[in-house]
Amino acid sequence: MNNLDGPQNGTHIEPRASSLSRSASRASARSRTSSLSRTQSLIKKNIELQDLRPADVLIERFVAWKAIVKQLTAYFEGIADIENNTARELTKLAGVIQVPFRAGNQFLGGGGLQDVYYDIRDKTRVIADHHADLGRTIDSSIVQHLQKLRAEIKAHIKNVQNDTGKLAAGVARERELSTKLVGELANSISTFKNTPMNIHAKNDPYIANQLVSRQLSRQLLEENLLQKSLIITQQNSAHFEEGIVKSLQSAWATYDEWQSRAASSTQTQLRSLSTAMGALAPDREWISFAARSDHLLDPETPLRDMEVLKWPMKDEPCVAPVHTGHLERKKRFTRAYQEAYFVLTPAGSLFHPNSTALPIHSHGRSGPG
Repeated sequence: MNNLDGPQNGTHIEPRASSLSRSASRASARSRTSSLSRTQSLIKKNIELQDLRPADVLIERFVAWKAIVKQLTAYFEGIADIENNTARELTKLAGVIQVPFRAGNQFLGGGGLQDVYYDIRDKTRVIADHHADLGRTIDSSIVQHLQKLRAEIKAHIKNVQNDTGKLAAGVARERELSTKLVGELANSISTFKNTPMNIHAKNDPYIANQLVSRQLSRQLLEENLLQKSLIITQQNSAHFEEGIVKSLQSAWATYDEWQSRAASSTQTQLRSLSTAMGALAPDREWISFAARSDHLLDPETPLRDMEVLKWPMKDEPCVAPVHTGHLERKKRFTRAYQEAYFVLTPAGSLFHPNSTALPIHSHGRSGPG
């Protein structure tokens, strides 16, 4: 508030003919230091007409809060999308498990691996439902709650602007009128001192001073109303900001509760699958398959023996050797003798079984050795 001098207890003040010019120079100086004035009190600082926006610091703060809440809203929207996409992918994945098995009678219809696969399919769908429920909860509870909170912040900003804007405009008008009347008072006093015979009743310094006094009363009333409004707005803003923080904490607590519940349910389903898979005896399916199959060999079946094998004409006299034994045979290149096993057949052929199927000689014709 401008410190304006006036008559008190019948005393006179010194005229300030140059008060308007000094006021303009002070306004220019203060406009250059407006950035520093934010560190001072909203009420105690001397605000000029062009800088009469004492609630701007509150508005800027809640504009920042609105942006912060928007970020957290986008974060939870992303988590909801992830949960919903996970639910859809798990539902598709459950369809990969085709039961009952298409392999006919290869596996047990009940009490075997097929039952485990039923559990895998069904519990995967249950897990998908958990993710879908979490996604819906985030969308319906948390995201909408934060969107509503952001709308409330926007409304609070508008209320601050409305509550203080009109009062600030009123103070600006009153100050402008006060400055004008103080100038007229200075002119009246100057006229009275320099040309007292030319003074008129309407230019009487006493009348001008009374006008200034009444105007300053109106100005002080408007400034006090603005000050009270700002104090109330600051107090309301402090409580409102507490509500913002509590709302963010509530949103996160809701997410933590539902996410923990979904994770616990998912873990329960997975542990159940692990138990069912681990309880399956590794040889259960094979034992059942072997018991109902007619094409598997009995492990106790003896191996076939060549000695007891029978085939057609196995016992014909012409297929039995006439004589078997060892003979010495001269090698072709070294001309050295070497003993070997030979078979003499009824057809007159002499065979060396370990070397070739061709007879060495036959029908009495002499051969080497």
